[in-house]
Amino acid sequence: MPDTLTAPAAPAARPAHRDANVLRWVAAYTASMLGDTVFFLALAWAAVRHGSPAQAGLVMAVGAAPRALLMLGGGVIVDRLGPRRVVIGSDAVRCVAVLTVAALLWAADPGLWALALLAVVFGTVDALFLPAVGALPPRITGKDQLARVQGMRGLAVRLASVVGAPLGGLAVAAGGAAAAFACAGLLIALSVPLLVSVRMRPLPPPDADAGADAGAGPGGTAWRDLRAGLVYVRRHRVLGPLMLAIALGDLGFAGPLNVGLALLADERGWGASGMGWVLGGFGAGAGAAALLLAVRGRVPRAGYAVAGAIIPGAAAIGALAHAPGLPVAVGVALLVGLLAGLSGALCGALLQTQSDPAYLGRVTAVGGLVSLGVAPLGMPLSAAAIGLWGTGPVFAVSAAVCGLGGVVVLCAPALRRAELPG
Repeated sequence: MPDTLTAPAAPAARPAHRDANVLRWVAAYTASMLGDTVFFLALAWAAVRHGSPAQAGLVMAVGAAPRALLMLGGGVIVDRLGPRRVVIGSDAVRCVAVLTVAALLWAADPGLWALALLAVVFGTVDALFLPAVGALPPRITGKDQLARVQGMRGLAVRLASVVGAPLGGLAVAAGGAAAAFACAGLLIALSVPLLVSVRMRPLPPPDADAGADAGAGPGGTAWRDLRAGLVYVRRHRVLGPLMLAIALGDLGFAGPLNVGLALLADERGWGASGMGWVLGGFGAGAGAAALLLAVRGRVPRAGYAVAGAIIPGAAAIGALAHAPGLPVAVGVALLVGLLAGLSGALCGALLQTQSDPAYLGRVTAVGGLVSLGVAPLGMPLSAAAIGLWGTGPVFAVSAAVCGLGGVVVLCAPALRRAELPG
């Protein structure tokens, strides 16, 4: 699939939320995320039905490993081949793999080996798909619309999480894991023709000075391209500290809002329904932040805004452990979601607007690896620490780690003063 299907060279007069080209991309992304949500639910259900809980956990883990290990290589491929070609090809492979396993489950009982193989294939292809998806927005709209596109992307993620899980549950109830896999495959299949119809905008030529500094050059090997991308991020005055801020924020955020919340709900006697209400408050806040960016389109003083969202958001995480009752906890979680959603979308927009076009796939891959590789570390650490010291101290330490991300932003002059294009 050629990567040269382009829109007219003149900048689009319409904002992103009124641009049919952007809306086709958002629709494709939403369908693909819905398919992902249903897929992971079906995979977990089928693994539990075909093996022990330990074996089910292993199946889920073997899919996550190649996604993290191969992400940086996926970014290199995206920059070499172009994000459009890679995202269409990888989404098609994901679709075929899921539908193939659905057919196998309809016809026979292949056992855990087929589920493990599917998880490995899906995770491997995701290592290409995720950097390509992240590198596409600057190719379909102007830089001044990227914050709005990040808001629209956030709304798609929230919709997928709200609709996808019940949809997957209905599919499992109607026809078992085979029906759920078929549903996931069809949703992903819906995204492929939408992606094919998306037109690319011409980008400015690569920054020659940046390429020379990073050690990139024509005819280089994939390994040299990978090293050049890492050096580019490390030396960049905005991207380097921004990656550190994202890592600290995710490390401090993941533990309390995942395993920590379950332990807090059990400690306070809120039960599973109470935990669901708190998670719902977080989701509503994150959705509101995404809607705000999608409608407003730009936040002035983006660097200061990132720090201004991370630091109070971190304080709210610490306060969650001391909420006197469930209604207050839901309100605090809504605030956490609002501030985390705002800072996350702004960080994504800054990554895209500050990156040289020639490095965007690799920059996106580094950002994805930071989140996928660092955030899960906070979960077992938080669980073990809560067992020793309780929820209050652990939530406070997690909040301090998260807040350090905001401090990094304020201490890096170029990042602190960074602006989104107007």
